[in-house]
Amino acid sequence: MHPVDTGKAYDQLATIWNSDSFNRLNGIKQHQRALKFCKNMGSALDIGCGCNGRFIDLLAAKGLQPEGLDVSGEMIRLAQLRHPQYSFYHADICQFTLPKTYDFITAWDSIWHIPLTQQRQVITKIIAGLNPGGIFIFSFGGVASEAEHSNNVMGPEVYYSTLGTQGFLSLLLQLGCQIKHLEYDQHPELHTYLIVEKA
Repeated sequence: MHPVDTGKAYDQLATIWNSDSFNRLNGIKQHQRALKFCKNMGSALDIGCGCNGRFIDLLAAKGLQPEGLDVSGEMIRLAQLRHPQYSFYHADICQFTLPKTYDFITAWDSIWHIPLTQQRQVITKIIAGLNPGGIFIFSFGGVASEAEHSNNVMGPEVYYSTLGTQGFLSLLLQLGCQIKHLEYDQHPELHTYLIVEKA
């Protein structure tokens, strides 16, 4: 499934993310943990930012200057309405050139929508986009090895892929990152997140 198609699927789901029923605490404690490792409070990027701005608000409250990126045009439209003071990019991270380097990058529940064949390239790009000592937090499917699948649990069909826990750890170590935290935070579900620091 091409990322553009994922964007179109999330165009249909944007109202759910923007509704009062959405759990705005989802991922917050994990990001608070990651922010404790952040030494410099400069620019931050939320990849797959969606529209409800909970991470944008958190990053700004910690003194960072947040920006957002999403492949869904509707998500970005709503995000800009909520936070007109910040920069948002409607783009596919696989093709997007980061406009600067960042002290903090998050990709919460978004990297897993990238085609499996492009996962390594995108992670490499993200680490290159961090300043030395910068922090990256992202969630992924914590299976033993590479995997991909699609489902329509939310309505429109959506694609998922993962390098697996060992695959991500191996790649990040090759890229010179220090592993700060790894957690299966919804056990027994395979939802997993990593916090890494660029050396």
